[in-house]
Amino acid sequence: MRRIALRLVPVFMIFSMAGCGSMMSSATSNLANSLTHGILNQNDPQLVADGVPSYLLLLDGMIGDEPENVNLLSAGARLYGAYSSVFVDDPKRSLIMTDKAYDYARRAMCQKLNQVCASRDKPYDNYVEALKSVNKNDMQYLYNFSVAWGGWIRARASDWNAIGALPKVRAGLERVVALDAAYDQGGAQLYLGVMATLLPKAMGGKPAEGQAYFERAMKMSDGKNLMVKVLYAERYARLVFDKELHDRLLKEVLAAEAKAPGYTLGNLLAKEQARKLLASSKDYF
Repeated sequence: MRRIALRLVPVFMIFSMAGCGSMMSSATSNLANSLTHGILNQNDPQLVADGVPSYLLLLDGMIGDEPENVNLLSAGARLYGAYSSVFVDDPKRSLIMTDKAYDYARRAMCQKLNQVCASRDKPYDNYVEALKSVNKNDMQYLYNFSVAWGGWIRARASDWNAIGALPKVRAGLERVVALDAAYDQGGAQLYLGVMATLLPKAMGGKPAEGQAYFERAMKMSDGKNLMVKVLYAERYARLVFDKELHDRLLKEVLAAEAKAPGYTLGNLLAKEQARKLLASSKDYF
């Protein structure tokens, strides 16, 4: 079950912080923009692993001073989720960090989306009905909350109560796509692609639907987000045993330029994963 739940969180998508700086208050926007730019365009993942904790502590302090600042809460949620997903292997630390990401995202969302907030622990149908109240102006808070909730579930893969919330996460992302299909350069599309390919078709999975999401996510990032192709290969091509597609996608990743504004760090991580997947292709297929 843990192996399945891990698929909820595409590495680069969780680490996508596009827009994070723009959500900050005016007093801290320059700092946030500079740090976000530096992180996403960094070509040394280890430097990010070593340096981001200092920014997390800084955000905690800012949120402590302004506990109702939705911009700070949103930034904290995204960065805690990102760091936990990419760089934290200790299950206990992951529980702590994803819990904080979820809490920050929930607090921000509850200030902007009252109906969704009030229905998050209610039955699925009530939650879906509440999602209809979300509009484009506030959908960023739903997106951040859905992402943080997915990360929270991933860290609790052995908890069936946590796993049971997956349909609500999917419904939240579907609402974002309905409002803006290209939001976060196709980020919600990528998440939905992964979720649709959690299981084979015979067990309730929707691989064809997942493939369509992956294709749209590639288009919406103009092919610059190499992690899309890695996840497309790993989640869809392996699920349907399409070796030709699998190997082609991964070779394209390895041949592509990693440096791209806003994607460099994620692309380096994608190339590393692509090499591992391609090396195991013969054994898998």
